Amino acid sequence: MSSSITSVLTENRSFPPPKEFSAGAKVGSMADYEALYRRADQDPDGFWGDVAGELAWEKKWSRVLDWKLPDARWFVGGALNLSVSCLDRHVSTWRKNKAALIWEGEPGDSRVLTYGQLHREVCKAANALTALGVKQGDFVAIYLPMVPEAVIAMLACARLGAPHTVVFGGFSAEALADRIKDAGAKIVITADGGWRRGAIVPLKDNVDRALEGSSVQKVVVVKRCANQVAWRDGRDVWWHDVVDKASVKHEPKAFDSEHPLFSLYTSGTTGKPKGILHTTGGYLTGAYYTTKMVFDLRDDDIFWCTADIGWVTGHSYVVYGPLANGATVLMYEGAPNQPGPDRFWDIIAKWGVTVFYTAPTAIRAFMRWGDEWPAKHDLSSLRLLGSVGEPINPEAWMWYRKQIGADRCPIVDTWWQTETGAIMISPLPGATPTKPGSATRPLPGIAADVVLKDGTPCKANEGGFLVIKKPWPSMLRTIFGDHDRFQKTYFGEVAGVYFAGDGARKDEDGYFWVMGRVDDVINVAGHRLSTMEVESALVSHPKVAEAAVVGRPDELKGQAIVAFVTPRQGFVADDALAKELREHVSAQIGALARPEEIRFAEALPKTRSGKIMRRLLREVASGSKARGDTTTLEDQGVLEKLAQSFSNED
Repeated sequence: MSSSITSVLTENRSFPPPKEFSAGAKVGSMADYEALYRRADQDPDGFWGDVAGELAWEKKWSRVLDWKLPDARWFVGGALNLSVSCLDRHVSTWRKNKAALIWEGEPGDSRVLTYGQLHREVCKAANALTALGVKQGDFVAIYLPMVPEAVIAMLACARLGAPHTVVFGGFSAEALADRIKDAGAKIVITADGGWRRGAIVPLKDNVDRALEGSSVQKVVVVKRCANQVAWRDGRDVWWHDVVDKASVKHEPKAFDSEHPLFSLYTSGTTGKPKGILHTTGGYLTGAYYTTKMVFDLRDDDIFWCTADIGWVTGHSYVVYGPLANGATVLMYEGAPNQPGPDRFWDIIAKWGVTVFYTAPTAIRAFMRWGDEWPAKHDLSSLRLLGSVGEPINPEAWMWYRKQIGADRCPIVDTWWQTETGAIMISPLPGATPTKPGSATRPLPGIAADVVLKDGTPCKANEGGFLVIKKPWPSMLRTIFGDHDRFQKTYFGEVAGVYFAGDGARKDEDGYFWVMGRVDDVINVAGHRLSTMEVESALVSHPKVAEAAVVGRPDELKGQAIVAFVTPRQGFVADDALAKELREHVSAQIGALARPEEIRFAEALPKTRSGKIMRRLLREVASGSKARGDTTTLEDQGVLEKLAQSFSNED
């Protein structure tokens, strides 16, 4: 750690928002924040009712909240159509001709859609999906690159009351098949391909493999790359053939506030991905409120969240939150270093981006590539920077502030999850003094705390469980098809509260410092992956007898995947096998799950009952000495051999 960063941490130094920013901010001081927080805490129904009232409702609710632990119903009796809040109400104002989407493809092509144009396209897509048999309640799987049709498809599904499940385009055919099957999707929307680092990602080919033996009725294909694809007559249809011919008029129907909006799959400790189910009124309220407050959104902003729509960040801060606020959203299809390491900075300068929201993994990559790349471009349009996906290390925070924000842009370091639906802990940029590496304080309306296992609040700087003590509108409602797992996973660890799965501490100012996962989920480049899911992929290989997967700290990715593998008898544990296993995991799950290291071992450290002691493997993989109680180990020699193999290579 550099001396300058060390001094920041040891002095507990904070950075107040620039005065010129605070003067125009929605919340301009900590006193304003405290007053708003008290109001939300003392009258949550009134507070959230006022926020929800800023959206377009066909029928107002009779009750703000019906809460019976662990089940919440928000805005009970209310009815709305989400797409009306994101589109129709803007089209009836001056925003009709305002840019809603600015899109740039990796090859350099671009499109701009106004709110009026986006509304027309969504209506056409809704009519086309209806003609293909999609009805209220039918699940639609979306497996697309970052192109405008992805946003159009999501909004069209919402307009029809057809829940969507968006699958990240980097996932393999096998992972896609699991998600389509679990959701029971009726239709899949995909593309002939997408551009990534100059190559075509074969999305349609992956869909074809995923649907072998499936009951999916239709596959709608966007022509993006002019890529040759296999075709099944009667099942496959081109997007342009069915959407372009459809009517531009579509009368939206209002749905109950608790009508399912989407299921999004995230990894769990059991290995089977969890379908996190979000509903319409509460989710939109949270996404709308947090976009407006955390990013201090203004009418002339150009808002760029770099997340893919396959992740919840893309749902909430590429699509629903910004559009509900009438913002101009920038979308980019490809990699940040294609064709060069300054692609992001070129885009910011070209389009005049004002709010930039990206991941610490990306920031660390930018740092590694060198200061000269952002220095080539005029980044003076930026007024606010954001961080999402994992805790940001202080070095990266300071670099981001200086090299990208020129020491004048506030940084909002945000903590939240797929399950929370929206940001929970973050600075308010006009009010909150920031500390490098801390997400600061919970947003007004969010009752977060750090507690011990028995629920006792932790002392200042004492590590504990990060929990949320009161319900909030955008909270998940269940795990799709497995409500018992929902209750056990999120409300079974610490009695009476939602447990986030993360460890944290609060300092003497009440600022939250997130310490990472306390379970066996690895956070790789901001993406949560189950160790069990990766282990299952490894063990499915015919040359593998046993595998254990852990995460170790990684300067660039936050965490890197390390796999300990015991080969089957008769197979040679060499570099060729390690390469073969990495590619196997990539094919089974996706490239982001490819292990950084594969360590071969004759045996794995186990308890006498046969349980692999992953805690000890994490310590070995991180280069530290195994600590804590090892008396339950069946064979102490196994651990010693593993540790020795690591030390021999260092």
